[in-house]
Parts: sequence; C-alpha cells; structure tokens
Amino acid sequence: MYLLDIILIFISSILLIIFVLISVAFLTLMERKV
Repeated sequence: MYLLDIILIFISSILLIIFVLISVAFLTLMERKV
C-alpha cells in the first residue's frame, strides 16, 4: 500500500509538471501572435 501511494504521488507530480510546461508554452505562443 505504501508503494502504491508513492507511485500515485510520482505520477501526479509528472502530470502536474507536464501541464505547467504546456500552459507556459501555450501562453508564450499566444503572446507572440498578439
């Protein structure tokens, strides 16, 4: 059970980092277009 919690936290962290990177990239592209 402890290992499962670590895996869930690890996956959540990766998804959060990917989401932030995509958001930053999207905002920079929108600013360049304007």
